Amino acid sequence: MKLVTLAAACAALVTLSAAPAAFAGDVVVAKLAQPVPTATKLIAGEAVFNCEGDACVANATTSLTFSSSTCKVIAAKFGPVTSYTGVKAMDDARLAACNSVAVARAGGGVQTAKQ
Repeated sequence: MKLVTLAAACAALVTLSAAPAAFAGDVVVAKLAQPVPTATKLIAGEAVFNCEGDACVANATTSLTFSSSTCKVIAAKFGPVTSYTGVKAMDDARLAACNSVAVARAGGGVQTAKQ
């Protein structure tokens, strides 16, 4: 009985420790409604997004990178996100929630770190 319990505990530990790596290495791309004025880096969802033109791309991702909260960080900095893709595209409902925090970008009023 103890051996079965120990085996179950080991299996659970392996499963939980592998979960954060499930999305590791997948590219995540946020397409923006308006291009960024200059190449910019943004840290969000435990990844570095390189933003240039109308896209922000994260190459070294984690399981947190493809999330609504990370999308909201991008939308808050750069305005509406038209698509957010990783292994799959973010659905319309989650994309609408992401854009709920988007700020109006009038006259380039958003300040970000230059590359």
